[in-house]
Amino acid sequence: MPREFHRSRRIEDQIQRILSEVIRVDVRDPRLNGAIITAVDVSRDLGVAKIYFTSLDPEQGADDLSAAFASALKFIRGRLAQQLTVRSVPELRFQYDDSMDRGEAMDRLIEEAIGRDSGKPNTSDDD
Repeated sequence: MPREFHRSRRIEDQIQRILSEVIRVDVRDPRLNGAIITAVDVSRDLGVAKIYFTSLDPEQGADDLSAAFASALKFIRGRLAQQLTVRSVPELRFQYDDSMDRGEAMDRLIEEAIGRDSGKPNTSDDD
């Protein structure tokens, strides 16, 4: 079992590396400028790869990026097939990674809480 885990992890890393390069260098769709692959998860049988992505551009929406990946899917999968060292290329499923958005929202909440707390008198019993 551990051997299978190492193989799938190696394939995930390889897919992420290849796709990042293909998107950066080969894809001509301007909607994908600034798109980054944040993670790849392959299924146990290596038949499906979930590709998580986000954008460095905060103005670029998830729907626009999803549409761009959908239109470039065939091209991207073809480039992946040329470089991937497995017999069969998994089906690619692109999914927006909102973890950065959630992290920024949490940062804002923390900053707001700190700002509210700094205006209150200290009522701790440390004396």
